[in-house]
Amino acid sequence: MNTVIVIPARYASTRLPGKPLMDIGGKPMIWWVYEKCKRVSGVAQVIVATDSTLISDECKRLGMQYIITAEHHTNHVMRLAEVAESLEADYYVCVNGDEPLVDEYNIQEVIPDRVESGMYAGYSIRPLTSIAEATDTSNIKVVRKINGDVMYLSRMIIPYPKGGGEVQYFKLVGIECFNKRALQFYASTPMSPLERIEDIDHLRFIEHGIPIHTTIINSESISVDTPKDLEYVRKMLCNE
Repeated sequence: MNTVIVIPARYASTRLPGKPLMDIGGKPMIWWVYEKCKRVSGVAQVIVATDSTLISDECKRLGMQYIITAEHHTNHVMRLAEVAESLEADYYVCVNGDEPLVDEYNIQEVIPDRVESGMYAGYSIRPLTSIAEATDTSNIKVVRKINGDVMYLSRMIIPYPKGGGEVQYFKLVGIECFNKRALQFYASTPMSPLERIEDIDHLRFIEHGIPIHTTIINSESISVDTPKDLEYVRKMLCNE
């Protein structure tokens, strides 16, 4: 089975511009993610997908494989779809370039055991552990079907516990897996209504009836979106 890990890295982040190149212990953030991905067993290639020559130059300097992608992509799935058109693989695993605390074992968990013939999209999720996390609209909440596939995604708290009882909330984690057919579908399909309303890319699959599989992981990784996040990961990684 041929699996490729793709790390989308956009320089012009709206919340923290240039964050893939921000220094953590003498290395750019993207390097830490790349090194974690290299530890995943059975992966044919790890590649950074970027639209920035600043990032590609740093990849070249540090010996990281990279590919230059178009600047116009509206999200990481579109960037992955472009990579899939020039790089053949059974699965394309997406690992966010702003999660230097990502665990290689969590990446391994999202990769299927066999090659699927139809469209395949699979996401890792983790339990939310506090009300603050559950109410944070930057955390995308996941409601699962009985078989574990995604029923719906929202930035709001779902399901709402009107009937009482304990509710376990889950959020999307920045580790995803697609085959080429799923990426081609996504790239050739217009933005769907709920996707536009919620501003959640993955609803495009759900609204068209395409299953999204989920893998529950235990993860301490965070997305670096603020200077405070950056200081936190610096302390975590430089004390390892």
